[in-house]
Amino acid sequence: MIMTTGKPDYEDLPGTWVFDAQRARQGYHLNTFFMSLMKAENRKAFLDDEAGYLKQFPMTDAQRTAVMNRDWNTLLALGGVVYCLAKLAFTDQHSYQYMAAEMTGMSEQEYVNMMLAGGRSPNGWRSRSEQPEGETG
Repeated sequence: MIMTTGKPDYEDLPGTWVFDAQRARQGYHLNTFFMSLMKAENRKAFLDDEAGYLKQFPMTDAQRTAVMNRDWNTLLALGGVVYCLAKLAFTDQHSYQYMAAEMTGMSEQEYVNMMLAGGRSPNGWRSRSEQPEGETG
């Protein structure tokens, strides 16, 4: 097996965080927190004292801050698995659709309309390095 120290090619995909071994290690405790929210008593404890509840998980300060701010994209970049993040959205009584809309910077209705119209165009979303000048996707 050949180990490389450079960035993998998939790091060039705009708006994408591939969940590889490195990101899995980075997000282990973060995702453990998310999965704890599957139990009603844990959801209640978290909502009663978010900062206090988070102390039992050895996450980074950046991860804790992203949880508290519901910064979905940062949570992904810090090793969160999108299906685990959904546990937090559900704890807040939001849908997966709501979370996805927030990730795209759209209102929930704008997101629904986009998806019903066939989704986002792939133009400008294939490569950060090959993105046409001035194109935002």
